[in-house]
Amino acid sequence: QVQLVESGGGLVQAGGSLRLSCAASGRTLSSYTMGWFRQAPGKEREFAARISWSGGSTFYADSVKGRFTISRDDAKNTVYLQMNSLKPEDTAVYYCAARFRDAGPWAVWGQGTQVTVSS
Repeated sequence: QVQLVESGGGLVQAGGSLRLSCAASGRTLSSYTMGWFRQAPGKEREFAARISWSGGSTFYADSVKGRFTISRDDAKNTVYLQMNSLKPEDTAVYYCAARFRDAGPWAVWGQGTQVTVSS
């Protein structure tokens, strides 16, 4: 079973950037589609971005499109989320998740990393 650990969160001013990392252990990520989700206080968890297990395709929520970029480095067993032009409404706990190939549920989740954007 793969385990995921996020890092890179923190406090940043509006307009700034952060890069989140999701490091995997226990199994190679190369067969997993990877996603980033976020949960703001008092709100449900929402999808932000995903990258296919082959790395050939990405998909973004409208709220982050053009500002966030998801990427993967299977040699390092790590997935990244580059976040630019951050807004206060991006404040949330960010989670990475994995699902085998591109089917089935998001079966594996990290513990989350806090991102706070000040105005």
